[in-house]
Amino acid sequence: MGVKVKKLEKNKVSLEVEVGADEVDAALGKAYRQVVKRVTIPGFRKGHVPRKVLEMRLGKEVLYEEALEIMLPEAYDQAVDEAELEPIDQPLIEDVHIEEGSPLRFSATVEVKPEVELGQYKGLQIEREKVEVTPEDVEEYLHHLRDRNAVWQVVEEGEVSTGDLVIIDFTGYVDGEPLDGGRGENHTLRIGSGSFIPGFEEQLIGAVVDEERKIQVVFPKDYQNEDLAGAEAEFDVRLKEIKRKKLVPLDDEFAKDVSEFATLKELEADVREKLVAAAQDKAEAQFRQAVVQAVVGNAKVEVPPVMIERRAASLLNDMEDRLQQQGISLDVYLKYSEKTEKDLKDEFTEPARRDVKTDLVLEAIATNEGIEAGKEEVEEELALLAQGFAGDEGDEEEIKQQLREQGYDKYLASTIVRRKTLNFLAAENLAQLE
Repeated sequence: MGVKVKKLEKNKVSLEVEVGADEVDAALGKAYRQVVKRVTIPGFRKGHVPRKVLEMRLGKEVLYEEALEIMLPEAYDQAVDEAELEPIDQPLIEDVHIEEGSPLRFSATVEVKPEVELGQYKGLQIEREKVEVTPEDVEEYLHHLRDRNAVWQVVEEGEVSTGDLVIIDFTGYVDGEPLDGGRGENHTLRIGSGSFIPGFEEQLIGAVVDEERKIQVVFPKDYQNEDLAGAEAEFDVRLKEIKRKKLVPLDDEFAKDVSEFATLKELEADVREKLVAAAQDKAEAQFRQAVVQAVVGNAKVEVPPVMIERRAASLLNDMEDRLQQQGISLDVYLKYSEKTEKDLKDEFTEPARRDVKTDLVLEAIATNEGIEAGKEEVEEELALLAQGFAGDEGDEEEIKQQLREQGYDKYLASTIVRRKTLNFLAAENLAQLE
């Protein structure tokens, strides 16, 4: 195979490809064997029409078209590999010439990954935030833990106050007419939660059990039910029960109840250790983010629109998946957010541009520094993945082979290279504090 490469404007490349006559003749032979199985010619059994007869009846063009379907994809892929290109879009194939006994010639114009002009990416001296956990932080965590483990007790006598859990019956009216869906019995409501119509919960403060109250509210102007948006409503409410949190003492018994520790002192030490670890993880993540932002900001690259569009579409798909996990369709989300799908894609355009530029810059740094994924590293990751899929009874080797066939080994290799690149950048840009 012969390949001539010519760079065009921006990041487009033209390939002039020539495939040997022997390969053309072999492809034509294969094309004949495929076509003859599909055609019926009077006087011959299906699949047994001689090639010359078939060519006379249907024309050689039929075999040429079939041979091109066989040859072009493979020839293009091989040409791309020989030229060491990374296409980012489908090629435009033109000027195709095929004839028996002669080479196949064609040209392909394709958009490839843009070149990255790296700026400074080492020695940036970026500081990592110093981690500090105070006794007050530990105390605050323990108080939250205490609050989560509080016991709700029925209030026999007393009035509703903020934070209480109440059980109510209610019926709502708009313009004197019963409100559709505005009736509830034994409804549990946390006072101060803001989960009901604005103003409703506050008007229950001071009520006592078995008291009946009339509560006036105004539905928000952006209420999801347009018929009720901004409408005034009245609710007849009967208070049936009040529950209030009882906080247990912070002592050794509390520690035994909420953890595997026997004393409060041991629990405090464990909490401090976990808070320090969480703070360190957060500081490390922020430091690495700052490093990547600086490195990417120092680099120059013109991100192709096709890569931005694809990443924006991917971000939209991710959002749709998250919504579905919450039981919400994209159409419903768009309706209540008063947006169109195009609005969302436009919102994702800039994040997509940043993501793609980051990927391109990190790939360029990995290439520049010779950062690679070793075969053993990929195999180790592949084995872990196969083990997860296999469970206790699956055949891990068979699953590993299936994963390879699906391209997971290449995906894992790129993941490893990215991780090693990020580790390299973190090590090269950390400010050494005295």
